[in-house]
Amino acid sequence: MTIESILTIVNKTVDILLVWLIFYYIFKNIKNNVKLTLIFKGVLFVAVLKIVSDIFNFVTIGLLLEYVIMWGPLALIIVFQPEIRTILEQLGRNQLLGRHKVLTVDERERLVYEIVSAMEQLRKERIGALIVIERDVSLSDYIEKAKKIYGDLSNELLVSIFFPNNPLHDGGVIIQGDRISCAGAVFPTSNNLKGNKRLGTRHRAALGIAEETDAVVLVVSEETGRLSIAVKGELYYNLSLDDVRMTLIDELRPKQELDFEESLDEEEIYEENK
Repeated sequence: MTIESILTIVNKTVDILLVWLIFYYIFKNIKNNVKLTLIFKGVLFVAVLKIVSDIFNFVTIGLLLEYVIMWGPLALIIVFQPEIRTILEQLGRNQLLGRHKVLTVDERERLVYEIVSAMEQLRKERIGALIVIERDVSLSDYIEKAKKIYGDLSNELLVSIFFPNNPLHDGGVIIQGDRISCAGAVFPTSNNLKGNKRLGTRHRAALGIAEETDAVVLVVSEETGRLSIAVKGELYYNLSLDDVRMTLIDELRPKQELDFEESLDEEEIYEENK
């Protein structure tokens, strides 16, 4: 094997890896964004419908779909410009390793304990709160525009930030790893509340940031004291403290641990069925 052939193999391998990396990040960001997921499903539906029309020779629908495929990309760029810009921004904000993944088991348990303790006190005193936990998608853009804190996480600090007389209580808190990075953060609001029109600005902001990123967002209602979590573009309303605790434990657990536990469960099931 000559040096030229080795270089050719390396070149093709790098080329394939770069294409794979591009598609990986695109699909990863589509999965974490509800609006982009809907766009992807729509494009996939049109493609499948076109294949079916070609197989069964549906002339009329096939002709219409050809026009859709011809002019569809231009229409998507115009109509969904904000969503396309969002995915490009997320590609720039993505971190190779989210800070929650480098926490030890004890540090994650302490993180969950402090947050749940703060939410319990906030709920009892009917103090509104919005707590955002960063995962793989960086929230640095929102941190830059907020009041920097960079303090160790504690339930006392969280409660004091959201105390009504505190000038930062109206915004949100962003947690990176086991530290509070900022307070008073402002997030985009969502109009997709699926009939819950009575929910306030905090819940809309929680759902808005959960639609655009993979963050875990916690809300304490000022009016009712009810607890909610927004994650993966969905809002789960009126949860118990145990629900909040278990959701946090599951969502903050690295994927490697989840895969390991699933493999152990499968082995146990296999052993029981032998």
